[in-house]
Amino acid sequence: MRLAIAAALLAALSFVPVARSAQGDYAVVASKATLADAGWKAVAQALLDKHKGWLIEYDASVSDALDKLKDPHPRFVCFVARPGEAGKQFVADVHRLVTKIDDDPYADAFWGILTGYDAANALRIAKHSEPLTVRKAAAGTEIALDMCQEGVWYCELNAGKIVRKKPGGKIEESKGPADSTAALVAALNDYQADLFVTSGHATERDWQIGYRYRNGSFRPKAGQLIGYDTAGKTHPIHSPNPKVYLAVGNCLMGHVNGPDAMALAWINSAGVHQMIGYTVPTWFGYAGWGCLDTFVEQPGRYTLAEAFLANHHALVHRLATEFPNLLPLEPKPGQRPALPAAAAQGADRRALMTGLGLLHDRDVVAFYGDPAWQARMADAPKAYDQTLSEKDGTFTFEVLPRRGDKSFDPVNANGSQRGGRPFVAFLPRRVGNVRIVEGQHLKPVVTDDFILVPNPRTCDTTRTCRVVFREEKR
Repeated sequence: MRLAIAAALLAALSFVPVARSAQGDYAVVASKATLADAGWKAVAQALLDKHKGWLIEYDASVSDALDKLKDPHPRFVCFVARPGEAGKQFVADVHRLVTKIDDDPYADAFWGILTGYDAANALRIAKHSEPLTVRKAAAGTEIALDMCQEGVWYCELNAGKIVRKKPGGKIEESKGPADSTAALVAALNDYQADLFVTSGHATERDWQIGYRYRNGSFRPKAGQLIGYDTAGKTHPIHSPNPKVYLAVGNCLMGHVNGPDAMALAWINSAGVHQMIGYTVPTWFGYAGWGCLDTFVEQPGRYTLAEAFLANHHALVHRLATEFPNLLPLEPKPGQRPALPAAAAQGADRRALMTGLGLLHDRDVVAFYGDPAWQARMADAPKAYDQTLSEKDGTFTFEVLPRRGDKSFDPVNANGSQRGGRPFVAFLPRRVGNVRIVEGQHLKPVVTDDFILVPNPRTCDTTRTCRVVFREEKR
């Protein structure tokens, strides 16, 4: 009741976005229909107040916001959307929109879609400011616990297998019940994990916990996430602590196709403030599983929004480098395009399927939440160090291996399309007219807001990988 009253009071206020001349670096994008709803108008206003942002309205299509984003070119863009708007085509349209703010093929801002089971749910997330340091991890699939302060994962392939790490302790394997439903619910309700990771079979209406064996499931009901074990017992999930959720390998977990979508239940009753998930069936996996490479396996280096974007930059770079004819295509989400003859010319089937997989993944993983909210893994020693420094308009980017000849390998290979991610660093400000001074042989990509250096796969442990670039005066 108090939330409803607060929402009504906020909705009664007129918008007070910061004037363009004094604006921050944060844009809120919402449809006129969403802003006509008092509860959702309050969500947009909360973001504007929190980030000193400015508002962009659009009529029919989110793509209509492009021209209003180009001139100010904000660093963060949050798309406020009611559940009925946030379907798979909306997610694809947002992906494509943020790559068109400037002329390069990469996403041009950190972005997120803020939705919820209802406006009150979304408002809680919009008003939350305290950063999250991920200290406790829990998962229904194997993750790199050696990069976590503490955590537990329950195997989706072998019934009863549990792997756990206690604070300051070693990683230990144990045996538990074949049905892990109650344990996974407890990881949310009682253990209060900061990070939750899942894979395996799923739809918009369920997560099937066991991949190769019979286990329970999670299902939504009127915004409530509930665990159902194999004996028919229900385990309601109420886990209000703010957390991030990576549905890295699940089909359809990120698709909001109605009020009983799994994504909405995760956001509403499981305390999820940021989430990634596929909006279509997944078969390739680069855009999902790769977020473990960037977020979990480089602890403390990136926020989740940065890790998501770094992995997406890696995907686009590979598509642009190896399959440039596929890059301009915009198929409907989940559909394989009819290829122009030039795209398949001289390509073997395996290579072509890789290109199609990258194209499939490019626009179908949703990022839900406020993109400026900072959630990052607790800092820990990494497989390699990377630094970016600037002096008098000259930037130096260095990568130093820390695990010998394994430094550039994935820490954990569970899943699909793991490893090989390029090194990515985000620049502290936008730059232009850049000239590479040193490290051209590494084939770096420098845009207005990040540097990407392809992963050499093998590393010389006696040398630092270095790129120096200068912003020249026009």
